Amino acid sequence: MSLVQLNPNSEPKKYWRSLDELANTVQFREWLTREFPDSASELVDDKSRRTMLKLMAASFGLAGLTACRRPEAKILAQSKGVEDYIPGKPMFYATAFTQGGVASGLLVECHDGRPTKIEGNPRHPYSLGSASAFAQASVLNLYDPDRAKHPLKDGVRMKWDDFLAFAKPHFVGQGDGLRFLVEPSSSPSFAAVKKHALAKFPAAKWIEYEPLNRDEAIAGAQIAFGQPLEAHHHFDKADVILSLDFDFLGLDSPTILPVKQFSNRRRVESKDSHMSRLYAVEPSYTITGGMADHRLRSRAADVRAVAAELLKQLGGLTVLNGASTPHAKWIAAAAKDLKAHAGKALVAAGPRQPAAVHALAALINQQIGAIGQTVTYTKAAEGWRPQLDQLKELAGDLSAGRVKTLVILGGNPAYTAPAGMNLAEAIQNVPVSILLSEQDNETAALVKWALPETHYLETWGDALAQDGTPSIQQPMIEPLYEGKSKSELLAWLSDYKDKRPYDLVRNYWFGSFAGADKDKEKVWRKALHDGLVESAPKAAAVSGAPDPKRVSDAVAALKPAGQGIEVNFFASAGAYDGRYSNNAWMQEAPEPMSKLTWDNAALLSPTTAKQLGVDSGDVIEVSNGSLKTPMPVLVQPGHADNAVSLALGYGRTRVGRVGNGVGHNAGAVRTAQSFWFGEGSVAKTGRKYPLSHTQEHFSMEGRPIVREATLEHFHHHPDFAKHAVHVPKLFSLYGEHTYEKGNQWGMVIDLNTCIGCNACVVACQSENNIPVVGKDQVARGREMHWIRLDRYYSGDQNDPQVVTHPVACQQCENAPCETVCPVAATVHSPEGLNDMAYNRCVGTRYCANNCPYKVRRFNFLEYHKDLTEVGKMAHNPDVSVRMRGVMEKCNYCVQRIQEVKIAAKSDGRRAIRDGEIKSACMQTCPADAIVFGNINDPESRVSKLRKQDANYGLLEELNTRPRTTFLAKLRNPNPELA
Repeated sequence: MSLVQLNPNSEPKKYWRSLDELANTVQFREWLTREFPDSASELVDDKSRRTMLKLMAASFGLAGLTACRRPEAKILAQSKGVEDYIPGKPMFYATAFTQGGVASGLLVECHDGRPTKIEGNPRHPYSLGSASAFAQASVLNLYDPDRAKHPLKDGVRMKWDDFLAFAKPHFVGQGDGLRFLVEPSSSPSFAAVKKHALAKFPAAKWIEYEPLNRDEAIAGAQIAFGQPLEAHHHFDKADVILSLDFDFLGLDSPTILPVKQFSNRRRVESKDSHMSRLYAVEPSYTITGGMADHRLRSRAADVRAVAAELLKQLGGLTVLNGASTPHAKWIAAAAKDLKAHAGKALVAAGPRQPAAVHALAALINQQIGAIGQTVTYTKAAEGWRPQLDQLKELAGDLSAGRVKTLVILGGNPAYTAPAGMNLAEAIQNVPVSILLSEQDNETAALVKWALPETHYLETWGDALAQDGTPSIQQPMIEPLYEGKSKSELLAWLSDYKDKRPYDLVRNYWFGSFAGADKDKEKVWRKALHDGLVESAPKAAAVSGAPDPKRVSDAVAALKPAGQGIEVNFFASAGAYDGRYSNNAWMQEAPEPMSKLTWDNAALLSPTTAKQLGVDSGDVIEVSNGSLKTPMPVLVQPGHADNAVSLALGYGRTRVGRVGNGVGHNAGAVRTAQSFWFGEGSVAKTGRKYPLSHTQEHFSMEGRPIVREATLEHFHHHPDFAKHAVHVPKLFSLYGEHTYEKGNQWGMVIDLNTCIGCNACVVACQSENNIPVVGKDQVARGREMHWIRLDRYYSGDQNDPQVVTHPVACQQCENAPCETVCPVAATVHSPEGLNDMAYNRCVGTRYCANNCPYKVRRFNFLEYHKDLTEVGKMAHNPDVSVRMRGVMEKCNYCVQRIQEVKIAAKSDGRRAIRDGEIKSACMQTCPADAIVFGNINDPESRVSKLRKQDANYGLLEELNTRPRTTFLAKLRNPNPELA
């Protein structure tokens, strides 16, 4: 645990990473013993010394043989050249990534015709150059060897010609008994094909369903305003924000724009700077809750009472008469703060909250002058209906035998549909069932025809951003297998005028462009280059005021909160809703708060776990009526009492070699009545289940890591971070080396804006060919991520605060690792990088033992050994793939540095421009928390940040002289609650 004195008049703040560390349990001490064996750094006798010298001699001898270990592989010369193509030079193309039916713009790096790396499109208003962890990992889905590859009929491989021969005579007439079950899409060209299909089959029905949707928010706006609307929260314009169970910085937002907006208001660059204030009300710790200045843990069912009391405190409507609300002081202070910042404040409710709470939020925003300022509304999709209502109607038609042909375009309803609908059984009874899906999933096992779908990087398409900005999705590679897009299949089934994906998209947009064909072609080519159609009209804001009577009636109609255990369902940071279950990068990325990998768990508060007599790793049975599912417990500090939270997307039975059997299926107890939360029960089973979480890995041995203060304290003591730890006059036993000439690379990470979202972790893994090791190896502390996102708690274990601290190689100028390597495998470059020569490394691991930051990773096994040929296509050819017995670590993406240096030399030895080199983590960071550049350039952004008062070096008292430094964490608490 770290003790950091931030204020001489207060007690030192204590930080801890887990409950076991806080309690200093036997298990925690045993783990530390395994990580740092007793007397590992001591030579206790002459025999030990002689043995060490023998091993060193053997190391030097083996150093010359290491280049012989690589297996031989034959290569073929390129027999035919391609005009304007330079082998090895990457090409970048704009495209669009869709999640939750909403588009984000991407730039995709392609090497020799294969996409290898995802970046955000700086021109796109909803990515602004950054990308989420899911977008980064989506390239691995492209090379998934377990993807659906060929058309199947009753499980037997067929050809597309066989399916078309069946479909042509089948899809005729008015469409009686025909149902389309589709994931929601914002694609304009797909909407055109849909319109044609429903005109051709007027008796058919179109059903849209996605397990993680925003229907409650739209329905809430319909209550408040009398029409279905979508809310747009402008976090960059708000001085005060109150989140009602809304993880807008994490999984509840389909794009990274809220992170960009919020972080812009949290960035402090001088002692006179100001920052926004965030209040959060939530049942389980989220990224948003971790960034909050004030967090109120509350069961999801009790959030309505908080919102109602908030409205009452603001002088609005009293909607819950006679209801006693706890946390009165907290709510009163928040209400006063919101009122004091009228017109520059906002209240936002999350997708898990019922429609009535969203209507309440609209009424609160009206009271504080937010509507039209920090909150705007646009019309929802034409013909919007709640997805659950549509799915219930389909289930009724299926059970009544009214469905003769079911066409499922995307998704996996057999797995994701609410329990109790019996949709999986009903699908089997349909005479003709057709599924188009990327995955060979649970639904594919039930249908008559299972057809492969193209990955978004393999086909043409389009989609709209939340503000209506159209994005063009262009392919990076020919389909690896026999996949077809949704638009393509629907065009075939409905005999649409265009059949090819390119024609479907291009001809739709040509019809919308003004001018002659020559002018349209220019607009089209510009749209392909930019990744969006700038000339297209955006969604218009809708004005109006919420109706207090309708809101009051909706709140009164809510079912009272029960007194039993509340069961909550939420998206998984690894698997999302199950579509990333077979993605090893996402499975191994530690969940931002719990640090759990390769699993989901039943999250319980320490108090509730104690009442139930369970601890982390104990298996409980979670029940919702007659439905039951087993779940391992993970005790989560900060969780609401009398509640359990379950992550969706796990417990898959048919998805692929990575995801099959991983975790437990929370969807087994998720019903239409308790789609997001509901009353349930839990019972002990007496069984144990191993969990692999990284929260105690790579201990910093009690050294002070986090530097944190309030904004007010910073205003009075801007250099507090530099004085948090006494740094004596330092000198080195070795000769001092100066780095005053040439390019000297450095990095600054702003803890005040870093949200700990894992985007940098996955981007680094993609860029640097970092291997996946699996659950067992993670449990042994052998995860290979070059960036470690340490999560620290402080305060009461039931209601702590959270700080996230990224740690990678600090590129020390006085690097302790370099002095102990017997074969000079880790050396210092003239530009200040701590470089690794992989072919020299013989795996003594002395460098890892001597690294105070614990950021070096060792290949204990041949982790790349069993990769398929398709899986290898995801590798970055600019970075070597390391073998067993080799140490690796962050190198500031040296391959990107070299690429820009070569380009600068080709341009006539010009100087490298500030910001021209971006490490993978910096480029993708949604919060712009990472800045990289030349610290010898006084005008570079990184140099200016290093001169700020809040800048400090991690463990600089050890005289390592790290090139990576940090800006201290600041909070902006309400003085009435501080």
